[in-house]
Amino acid sequence: MNKKISNITTQVKHIPLKTPFITALRRVETIEFVRVYLTCEDGSVGVGEAPATMAITGEDIEIILASIAKVKESLIGLDIEDALETLHKSTIGSSAKAALDIACVFLLGQAKSKSLLEYFEIQELAPIYTDITISLNAADVMLRDAKAAFSEGMGILKIKLGSDISHAIEVTQKLSSSLPNAELLIDANQAWSYEDSLVYLNAVKELKLELVEQPVVAEDLASLKLLSQATEIPILADEATFTLEDVKKVYETQSADMINIKLMKCGGVSRAIEILEYAREKNISVMLGSMLEGPYSINAALYLAFAYRDVIKYIDLDSPLLYKKASDELDFTFKASMISLRRN
Repeated sequence: MNKKISNITTQVKHIPLKTPFITALRRVETIEFVRVYLTCEDGSVGVGEAPATMAITGEDIEIILASIAKVKESLIGLDIEDALETLHKSTIGSSAKAALDIACVFLLGQAKSKSLLEYFEIQELAPIYTDITISLNAADVMLRDAKAAFSEGMGILKIKLGSDISHAIEVTQKLSSSLPNAELLIDANQAWSYEDSLVYLNAVKELKLELVEQPVVAEDLASLKLLSQATEIPILADEATFTLEDVKKVYETQSADMINIKLMKCGGVSRAIEILEYAREKNISVMLGSMLEGPYSINAALYLAFAYRDVIKYIDLDSPLLYKKASDELDFTFKASMISLRRN
């Protein structure tokens, strides 16, 4: 059954966080995102979302709203598959595309009279596990926050570090010695030079670290490759891998050991599936991540996490754990780091 889009509307939504989220790139106290509704002629509605992440995708709320308004008339009147094709030929930002793409993909499931579990061909319903972010802060504060998270059952800790390499080394050493059973994922968010990255990697080479994520600026694949060759610790490319073309370049040049896929970087579920299929074909280890996002875009990522559990080694979808108030719009339940499908 073809569904034709009859209307597209938007809302700006806000979700306060329990505590400020701090990285080398930004500080956030409230998640701000655009929610988009695609209504079809038969009355069915698909919902997508895109957060304001200016420091990463170059899009704030106004830009996302303007982007959706820009393509709105070209999508109305089209069936969903044609709308997706038209959307991805447009030049709007990746997050705005992702919001519309998510809404379209959810509508495709409805058009085929399938549940989302059926649409994503999810076979295995065993729980999956996300990391939890430990925000950049003074070393003693980060150690306290990490210990608290670990004591609450969150054993995979994503550690946000900044440009101060001495601080980064101190935090990593203290966390490693204090929480020897935690899985530590180190995320520099492009904050380091090549030289400082080498200093860090040398200082922590005896520690048990799962990975180091995007130590240098995204454009500097040459340094990323040299760092990957210089350490046994897996190096993960995040900001360097927005699109499938980016992923292919990183893989073909052997610039990193792993890649991070985010719906807001690649342009939504349909594009993430292309990257995941490529990663499956090439045996590339993947982290499936997110920005600070609302419940509908997290739902979309979680369906992918369940569907591609053979490809995805790490899940970084902890936004719902950071909300001040639990969301009732999630299709999944979070119990510490364990994520299960919600049973209705």
